[in-house]
Amino acid sequence: MSSFALYLIGVVIAIVGLGYVAYLAHAPTHWVIAGVVVAVGLGIIGAVRSTRFRDPP
Repeated sequence: MSSFALYLIGVVIAIVGLGYVAYLAHAPTHWVIAGVVVAVGLGIIGAVRSTRFRDPP
């Protein structure tokens, strides 16, 4: 399994956990969904940034 896939799996697990905690805290559903969407976007950006290969000079 690639580093990218492992990174995204970890991010998804963290996001699901945080979304569940927000749900248990009775946060409004639309805010929970908005937070999850933003967190997924940041997770993808972080995964690409940390696993991409640098171009040789």
